[in-house]
Amino acid sequence: MSDQPRVLIVDDHHLFRAGVRAELAGEVDVAGDAGDVESALRAIRDTRPDVVLLDVHMPHGGGVEVIRRAAAEDLPTRFLALSVSDAAEDVIGVIRAGARGYVTKTISGAELADAVRRVAGGDAVFSPRLAGFVLDAFAGEAAPATGADARARDELDQLTPREREVLRHIARGYMYKEVAAQLQISVKTVEAHVSAVLRKLQLSSRHELSRWAVERRLIEL
Repeated sequence: MSDQPRVLIVDDHHLFRAGVRAELAGEVDVAGDAGDVESALRAIRDTRPDVVLLDVHMPHGGGVEVIRRAAAEDLPTRFLALSVSDAAEDVIGVIRAGARGYVTKTISGAELADAVRRVAGGDAVFSPRLAGFVLDAFAGEAAPATGADARARDELDQLTPREREVLRHIARGYMYKEVAAQLQISVKTVEAHVSAVLRKLQLSSRHELSRWAVERRLIEL
């Protein structure tokens, strides 16, 4: 047992956590599970897992918030995102936050156990289609400045500092309530800022807004 990685499962659905535990039984050392950000952080402190299997979308900030707060406390663990979402903005957002990999919930138990072992050993692991999102994103960062970069700056210049702040949170997958709590403003104020951003950037939906922010790397600004 000592050579098996110690794993914490974080997901807001109890039945899913129980299913993952059953799939991983005997393959890895399951240290425990948690269903939200606060309980996840307590469990990381208490159990010191080698790997945290982490859902992306949860109440009060989701997987990205868990990663950030664990890093702020210097908690020594690696994160592997396990999500139903295969959206580019979710993949890129959680990898930028510090996850070592991202796999979808269609993965088999044996494949998941292998992914956990690889992440524990220091590898980066992705479901095949998702790896392209990350490669494209970081290849874009390495490219020299172009006319498109200048246009992106011009577009950003239209936004107020608060609008940029709201946009960054939306791009990371936060819900309006969560943005309001993070910025200590009302949900209606968040909605007003999002509407203003959509109008200024000539976009029509939150999904387009997230994609726009990811493509222009706003989530790192």
